[in-house]
Amino acid sequence: MVIGMIVMLSEVKRKGLDTDKALDLTIYTIIASVIGARLYYIIAFNLKYYISNPLEVFALRSGGLSIQGGLIAGIGFALIYTKIKKISFWKTADAFAPAIIIGQAIGRIGCDVFGRPMGNSYPWGVMVNSQLLHPVQLYEAGLNLLLFIYLMRKRSKVKYNGELFIKYIIGFSLIRGFVEFFRFNPIVVGPFTVVHVTSLIIIIITLIINNKIKKNQSVLKIINEEAINIPLLHFILIALLGAFSIWFYYFIHG
Repeated sequence: MVIGMIVMLSEVKRKGLDTDKALDLTIYTIIASVIGARLYYIIAFNLKYYISNPLEVFALRSGGLSIQGGLIAGIGFALIYTKIKKISFWKTADAFAPAIIIGQAIGRIGCDVFGRPMGNSYPWGVMVNSQLLHPVQLYEAGLNLLLFIYLMRKRSKVKYNGELFIKYIIGFSLIRGFVEFFRFNPIVVGPFTVVHVTSLIIIIITLIINNKIKKNQSVLKIINEEAINIPLLHFILIALLGAFSIWFYYFIHG
C-alpha cells in the first residue's frame, strides 16, 4: 500500500490533480476495498458456512478475502466519492492504475493460498504439507509486475481519460483468470470457477463502459502531459523487487 501510494502521488502530481484529495480517496477506498473483499468472499465462496457461523465473518485472521470483491467495492466507492467531491473519476483512475497493480504485485507474495499439486516435479514448485504445489502467488505477482511495467510505459500515451484504468482492469482480470487454472476454488461449469465467471463479467462490463467513455470524450492532447519513459534505474529497482519477492517467497513465506 505504501509503495502504491508513492506511485499514485507521483502520477497525481504529473496529471495536475489535487494530492490531498487523492490521499483521502486512497485511504477511504482501501477501507471500502477490504470490506468488499470480505463480503464477496463470504457470498461467492462459502455462504452456507458463514450463515451457520455468523461470528466467523469477523475472523479475518482465518483468511477469506477476494481481490475481485475488493476491486468491485473500491471502484463503486470511488465513483460515489469522486462525484460528491467533484473530482474527475476517469482522470484520477488513470493516475491510480499503476499504483494499484504494483501494490497487488507485492501484496500477493504474502498470500497463504497455494496452488494445485504439480503433475511433474518442476524446480520452482513449493513444498507444503509434503506436497509439491504450484507457487500461484509468484505466478500472479510476476504477471502483475509485467502489467505494471506496461501501464507505466503507456500512461503518457492515453487518448482519453480512463483508458489506462480500463487497460488495468482488463489486464488484471485476464491475469486472475489464467492463474485460477492452478488454484482450487468453487467450480461453476467444467474447469471454470467462480473467479473465471467474475473475471469474464468484469471484462464484458469494462469493454461496454470503455466504448461509452470513448464516445463521450474528445481525444486528449498528449503533448499536454509530459511524455515520461521509465528510466533504467526504475527497471533495475523493479528487477531487484522481483528478485527480493522470489527470495522472500521461498525462504521466508514458503
